[in-house]
Amino acid sequence: MATLTIRNLDIQVEESLRLRATRHGRSIEAEARAILAESVAPPPRETVDLAEAIRRRFAPLGGVELEPHPPVAIGPRPRFDGGSFSIRTSSPS
Repeated sequence: MATLTIRNLDIQVEESLRLRATRHGRSIEAEARAILAESVAPPPRETVDLAEAIRRRFAPLGGVELEPHPPVAIGPRPRFDGGSFSIRTSSPS
């Protein structure tokens, strides 16, 4: 562990540090260590979902225009009668 000495610290800075340490339930020394560690830590990585990650990866290549999918008829609903399962289909006309 290294030792750091700070000389000629402004009285207002010292008072603010003391109050901040009190609010966080730490000593002035522990608060100063926390402030220093936080200030030099790398920024947190931004989390993105899979879709956004894919979009960002391929955005420089340009967009793709797709034809809309043609409508698809929905079949008949299944029937659940008395524990049995059946699908009623209509015969082709």
